Amino acid sequence: MTGWAGLFNMAFRSSRNGMMLADDRRQILEVNGALLRQLGYTRKAVVGRHLWEFVAGGPLLTPEEWALELAKLRFTGEASAISADGTVIAIQWGATTEIVTGRRLVLFVALSTSRWGGRFRRDIAEDAQASGSLSPREREIVRMVALGASGPEIADELRISHDTVRTHVRNAMTKLGARSRAHLVAKALGEGHVLR
Repeated sequence: MTGWAGLFNMAFRSSRNGMMLADDRRQILEVNGALLRQLGYTRKAVVGRHLWEFVAGGPLLTPEEWALELAKLRFTGEASAISADGTVIAIQWGATTEIVTGRRLVLFVALSTSRWGGRFRRDIAEDAQASGSLSPREREIVRMVALGASGPEIADELRISHDTVRTHVRNAMTKLGARSRAHLVAKALGEGHVLR
């Protein structure tokens, strides 16, 4: 598998960020290991079920509201997920809708999670807009983050300081309006920044 499909498959399978693929009826088609570890379920216990079965309080959106969100192609939100042991985990998520092999699919990425209430990483203003494209070095570093490399690993491989890596990541987050590294990866992949 090469190109976009290969990068997506590698990022989905190896990402430390929880990811889930669902259809337009909100049925779960696939889930990555990071999300399974976060929630404590087996793949068999999740795939084939509906998203709302894992959300405290049931569906967050009516069918009409869901249809409106799908039409946006990219949307975000927060939910309280129920883990296998009954613990409620607050999750900020981002979603991207695409037509793949004639089917409308939705990729959900856990951008930030909290087992201690609604305290998440840095907030981005609602009206934050991307301020430009990423530099070649920022794209390179975001691609490495997407593949699961840590800051020190990136610094070692590129022979730059860890502080320089952090600066590039912070600049990329600001340019793309991302709240966390997971959100940065989701936005960069979804908007094609790491494939240019």
